[in-house]
Amino acid sequence: MTDFNGTTQMRPITEGSETASSILNHVFRALQDKGYDPIAQLVGFILTGDPTYITSHNGARSMICRLERDEILEELVRYYVKNNFGG
Repeated sequence: MTDFNGTTQMRPITEGSETASSILNHVFRALQDKGYDPIAQLVGFILTGDPTYITSHNGARSMICRLERDEILEELVRYYVKNNFGG
């Protein structure tokens, strides 16, 4: 008999083998290519969820929309901690 009392946790699925890290790298480069300040644009996107902060150049906008904003923040915090605290 199946137990229906537990909670099932779903994780967003990213297409292919792309990771949050590889998507952020791609988006960062695309923003630089178009002459934007990648940090400012990514912060705008994370704060608002508005995809127009990200250029569509090289498919960057569609790629970043595959991620949830909490996934992006998690990746950024993970990178910061790893590089500043050896974690």
